[in-house]
Order: sequence, then C-alpha cells, then structure tokens
Amino acid sequence: MREHRLEVADVFHAHQQEFLERWGHVVSRQQRKVLGAIGRCRTAALGSHLERCDSCSYEYVAFDSCRDRHCPKCQSTARDRWLQKQASSLLPVPYSHVVFTLPKQLAALALRNQRLIYALLFRAVSETLMEIAADRHRLGARIGILAVLHTWNQQLQHHPHLHCLVPAGGLAPDQSRWIACRPRYFLPVPVLSCMFRGKMLAFLKHAYDNHQLRFPGTLAAFSKPGPFHAMLSTLRHQKWVVYAKAPFGGPEYVLKYLARYTHRVAIANGRLLDLNNGQVRFKWRDSRDNNRIKVVSLDAVEFIRRFLLHVLPCGFVKIRHFGLLANRNRRQALALCRHHLQAAAPQGTDLVTPQQQSAINRCCPKCKRGTLHVVVRFTTLVPATDDSHLAEINSS
Repeated sequence: MREHRLEVADVFHAHQQEFLERWGHVVSRQQRKVLGAIGRCRTAALGSHLERCDSCSYEYVAFDSCRDRHCPKCQSTARDRWLQKQASSLLPVPYSHVVFTLPKQLAALALRNQRLIYALLFRAVSETLMEIAADRHRLGARIGILAVLHTWNQQLQHHPHLHCLVPAGGLAPDQSRWIACRPRYFLPVPVLSCMFRGKMLAFLKHAYDNHQLRFPGTLAAFSKPGPFHAMLSTLRHQKWVVYAKAPFGGPEYVLKYLARYTHRVAIANGRLLDLNNGQVRFKWRDSRDNNRIKVVSLDAVEFIRRFLLHVLPCGFVKIRHFGLLANRNRRQALALCRHHLQAAAPQGTDLVTPQQQSAINRCCPKCKRGTLHVVVRFTTLVPATDDSHLAEINSS
C-alpha cells in the first residue's frame, strides 16, 4: 500500500475548527463552502460509486470528488479536458507569455472588491495588449489573448496578476495577411507597463466616483476622496511590473505550457512536506534568488487563512479570451489565420499525452481497451468486496 502523502485536505481536517474559532467572523459563505468541499473530497462524506469496464467487466469502488475548482485533487482531469478542447485553437506560430501584476498597495482593496477589481484587471490588460499591438508603429495587427487570473505568490500571500499567452503575431487590419512579430521580441514592456497603469487607475477612479468600491475595516480611511486620490497619485508615479517572455515554442510546447497556468490552485499537494505540532512546511520557489527551492513553515491556521484568500467569487470566470480568440468570433478568425499561415487545424488528440487521453476517455486500467462507466452510486462508503449492500442503493 502506498504511503499517504500530506494533502491540503489533511490540514483542513486537523485545524478547521481552530481556524473557524479565530477567523470565522470574517469568513465568507463561499470560503466556508470551499473549506468544507476540500475537506470532504474523495471521502465517505461525499459518497462513492462503482465503476465497471464495458470490455473486461473490471470493477472498483471510488470515492466521489467535490469538483470544486479550488481543490488541488480535482483539477487534473478538468485541466486535461480543457487542454484537449483548447488544442484546436492553437496556431502554428511562436507564443509570448506576458504577466501583468497589480501593485501591492492595491492588493487589500482588490481582496475586498474581488469581483469588480479582478474584472477591471482583465479589462485593463486586454485593452492594453490589443491597443499597443494594433499600433502600426509596433505590430500593426489584431491579436488574440488567453488570460488566466492568479491571485497568489509562492508563499500563498495575496498577489493578483494575469498570465497572458498570446500568439506572436496577428491579422492585418484589412485581414489580408498574417503579421508576425520579430523573432525575439513581442511588444515593448515599458509601453505596456505605462498604458496598463494608466488604464487601471482610470478604471479605479471611475469605480470610486460611481460608488462601486467598498472600504471595510482598515480601508475605511480611503473611502474619503483625499486619501483615495492621494493613493492613486502615488501609484501614478510608480513603475508597474509587467513581464514579457520572448516568443517561444509551437503548438505542442504551448499546450504543455498552458497546463502550468490554467487550472492551478493556490498550492499543489505535491509541495506540502509535513504537518507537525500545528506547523505546515511546504516548498516554494524564490524568484529573487535564481529560482532556488526553499522551505517555509507556517502555523496551520495561518496556512488555511492564506489558502482561502484565493477563493474566487461564485461564478467568476478566471480564464478569458480576447481579440482573435474571443468566443464570439474565434472559429472564423482562426480559420482566416490558418488560411494565411497555410496550416491545418491541429487535432486535440494529437496534442495531449497518452496518459492524459486515457484519463479523459476513462480507459480501463486492467485491459486498456474498454471504457469505465459509473453503474452504481452509493450515498455512503461501501467496501468494494461487499456485494450485500448493493440492494440498498439505486443503479444508474
């Protein structure tokens, strides 16, 4: 039997009550829901199901998953299915990775106005990229953007930023040709940073003037015009962090690259080391020290608090597409791009690994030929070897 490795759920089980006693008065309904879902994921509390192969009749009983998008255990198959679907949207060109980060002075305001400020972040970033790319002195083309919201850093602190993957080129304004960017250059970072800053501050001012921002607790002072506009003035003279990686890879590499960002949660179970005496130790990568892997120790209650900082508002879309990749015109735009590039559309099954494809197709682990189907669902845990309980449940 494999040794059980520490999971986020184990920390929740051991210290949830202690956390709620300390922080329960400020925990939102959505955060409580996520706390409970991750703690119950793949346990008897959520029930179980019997799966059967349609070829060799292999059977096994498995616990049900919570399917919460914040759960570290529920993202693997969801990611693989999403990647397979997105494979058909990849173009046979290099891609550029651009990251836009909100200044730390805005982190607390963003945390208390998540739905609004995260939406404004998407808007400011997408408009910045689209407008600068369309400038005939830069690229002079209409581009496509896939943007993914992350709200954490390696130590689980609140750090809102957008990862953008952009084909390194775009359609000419008259749609007559594909315009490629220079081999080692996409768009000028200083210009991106300056426009991003200007747009985000303008959007925040407009939101303030229309009484859309909330200023609870320690932010109460900024509800007055003087302190709020003073903060914006300070940020206006500050350099905003934008990172742009030189264009890289083709469709296969880009697909693997996408997997690193699209369905990540605040921390993966694989980074956890141990839980002893109320302290959680986990690995983190220090980007300021040549990406060296280090170990940090946090009080378990503080670990849970930091994890829940990254619970998104219910229904908030954290992966968005713009420009050529916007949902309303993606198919037609990509067809035109491939026409100019003289390339055929890739097949999703060609761009995922055999292991990913097997998980997507629910292949039988025994015969490798059949497909697993859920034939029975249990409301409580039923041992796989005990058939006497089958009369107590409903067949699917």
